[in-house]
Formats: sequence, structure tokens, C-alpha cells
Amino acid sequence: MKPSLFLIIVALCFSACSPTKNLQRFNLAGEAQGTYYAITYYDERGRNLQQDVDSLLKAVDQSVSLWVDQSIISRVNEGDTSVILDSIFLANFLLSKEVSVLTNGYFDFTIGPLAQAWGFHRKNKLDLKKEQVDSLKQLVNYRKVRLEGSSVVFEQPGMRFDFNAVAQGYTVDLIGDMFDKLNIEHYLIDVGGEIFARNQKPDGTKWRVGIEQPSKDANDERVIQVILELENKGLATSGSYRKYFEQDGKRFSHAISPKTGYPVDHNLLSVTVLAQSAAYADALATAFLVMGLDDSKLLLESIPDVEAFFIFWSPEHTYDTYSTKGMSEIIVKQ
Repeated sequence: MKPSLFLIIVALCFSACSPTKNLQRFNLAGEAQGTYYAITYYDERGRNLQQDVDSLLKAVDQSVSLWVDQSIISRVNEGDTSVILDSIFLANFLLSKEVSVLTNGYFDFTIGPLAQAWGFHRKNKLDLKKEQVDSLKQLVNYRKVRLEGSSVVFEQPGMRFDFNAVAQGYTVDLIGDMFDKLNIEHYLIDVGGEIFARNQKPDGTKWRVGIEQPSKDANDERVIQVILELENKGLATSGSYRKYFEQDGKRFSHAISPKTGYPVDHNLLSVTVLAQSAAYADALATAFLVMGLDDSKLLLESIPDVEAFFIFWSPEHTYDTYSTKGMSEIIVKQ
């Protein structure tokens, strides 16, 4: 799973509050999917759900992790026709297909061959020539895959799925669904920077999270650009400034454009998306990072209930920002 560390919970989120209805607070934290998770929830029945959360994290890995050799997605990519698709795989497939259609292929979950060749899976980056990129690009086309019953059909051999741009957000939503079914009414779930907040904290204040300011170096100290207040929304950030590689003095982003076959090269540094689910926000944040600021702003006008905050490098060589109206309304510090 992609290490998305661009959104961090502000310390205020964990400050003491005055719980009602004898609510007991639990903080769960650990490592999963190649990154971290941090969960805060309040439960009047005092249930420690650590094992339940760990079980869900493992289930997601066994289904859609490219880092697990025998996961469902790994077996599908290797052409194993005997594999049985589970609900996790199907949910990631269907949402990825929806966003691929919505963005006209700027988000494309068949990006696997290119992502692997550029070194963003487990294999080392290839020294790619233009001819190789052009060849691999022919294997990236969401229109050439479909479900037939419980099986995946690739119209072209060599195609590979990659759910990295949606799976962490989906994991957040999956844990949230479990909490909802257990009648837990106050929680904040963060898996690698993809977040969902349910209701407010028991003291009536909203959950607060921070968006990082992009840094010029991956080892730079993290600085908060803005603080947002969340309630019953999913939030995800995709950025081009922490996961990258350098070659011949040029920095290449991990965000690969399905249109060109190359890592994106524009002034957009970070995109944070607010949506009804963390998975949808996760996928759109990736799509917007590939599309760039101007095209993203146009698409946003046609998508209901989605807001966004962009950080980009201005012509004057300074950080600049653009926020949709709805996102501006939940910013409490800038």
C-alpha cells in the first residue's frame, strides 16, 4: 500500500475532553499497509477493538495488496483464473472503475505495468526508453477490463491492476463501517493520512486535522499548512514531494500519468480532497494530482459534495494555495 504521510492528526485532536454517557476513550495505533494507522474512538461499553481492527487490516492486505504474493490482486495480475474474488476486491474494482470513467482515464487502476516499471512497486526502476514507455502505455486502459460473474477479464495480456490509490481510503471506510455497526458514534480513523471522522468529539467540538506544507526534501521537518475541522466526512491527500526518485538531476513524482506514461511534471505539489467517503477522496486526490490544478478545478465544478485544497508552486517560486468554497469553510487556521 502506498505510504501516504501528507495528512497528520493535530495534537489538539487527542487533547482531553469531558466525555458524556460514561464514554471510554481508546487510542489504537500501529503499522500496516506499509505505513501507520492511528484511531481514536469513544465507546460507552468499553470495548477494546484492537484485534478487530487488526483483522480488517489483514483482510485488506490479503485481498488488494501488491506486496502480498498470494493476495487476490497479485494472483489476478499473474493470470490465476482459479482465484475467487472477495467483497474487498470487488469494492475496490468498482470504485476504481467509477473514478476512471469520471476522470476520463486520468485515474486508471490498470496503471500497474507503468508503476512497476518506474520503480513504485517492489521491483527496481527500469532505465526506460521512450519506446518502452510507449509499449507499456498500451497495457494501461481501464476500458479493456471487466467483470464477468466472479472473474476478471483482461482484453489484452500483460495488463495489471493497481489499487494503491484507493485501498487505504477503503480501509478507513471499512473500519468505520465496523464502528457504525457497533453503535460507536464518535471516532476518527487515520490510515496513512487517509481519514474519516464520525460526528463530533463527545464534548461537542469537531475533530481537527492538519495538512502538511510541502517540503523541498523528504527529511525536512514537517510543517502544518492549514488546520481543518471534520465531521462525517472522508479526507485524503496526495502529494508529489515525499515519494519520488531522482535521475540526472531531475525529480520524478510517484504520480504517473496514464495519458503520457511518465511521472507528472507540473507545479501542483499537494491535493487534499474532502468527500463522503475516504476511498472516494483517496482516488480523486490521486486523479487531481495527475490532472494538474486547472483541469482539476474544471472537473470539480461537475462533482457534487466534493471539496479540495491545492498547494502549488507559483511562478514567483513560492508556495501558493487554492481552496474550493466548501473547503475554505472548514479551515480554522491558515
